[in-house]
Amino acid sequence: MLVSGIKSRPVYGTLAIRPGAKLHLFVADAEGAQAILDAAKTAEAAFLDRAHIIYVPGAAAPKNFGAVLKALGPDMFYEGPSIAAALPRLAQTLATAHMGTQIYLAGTEGLIGQAMKLAIEAGVDHLSIQTEHRGSEERRVQCVHCKGITEHVRTQPVQCAHCGLMLLVRDHYSRRIAAFQGVCIDAEEPGVVPPTEEAFP
Repeated sequence: MLVSGIKSRPVYGTLAIRPGAKLHLFVADAEGAQAILDAAKTAEAAFLDRAHIIYVPGAAAPKNFGAVLKALGPDMFYEGPSIAAALPRLAQTLATAHMGTQIYLAGTEGLIGQAMKLAIEAGVDHLSIQTEHRGSEERRVQCVHCKGITEHVRTQPVQCAHCGLMLLVRDHYSRRIAAFQGVCIDAEEPGVVPPTEEAFP
């Protein structure tokens, strides 16, 4: 479902530990945990003395990555029950971070987008943040009509969790709100809605 030529569409890479950083700040969900482990394999173990890991396993973590990440021996490890619960910890870490901090975000687009939004608000240039997408392609969608956010969107169209409108999920992504845009799909012909299909598995 990715549309080429959409300039706002996020572009992801592969995490690579940057030597010499004063702090390595990782944020990952269950899908992104393996990206941290893969990056750690190719880096000097000493980087972990200056590493903070913020981990959100989610409700259906495939394995106990929390214990595996903690066993790496980072300077600080935090495991939170949800992205919303982890964001204050990330904000606190960013508030005390110094020049030379490297930020690594890995996992689903919902986690990456929200963590990047917070980092940008803290004054970090988004181009200096490494990201690696892992796992589901589900989207975080903002209804342009009521401004409500619907999480974990996998279908096209999708019903807004706030106002109930059926939304066409566009490929336009807003970094400011960390969400894709959803517009009413039957505005011109109320009630005429195409069959719902899984679009973002």
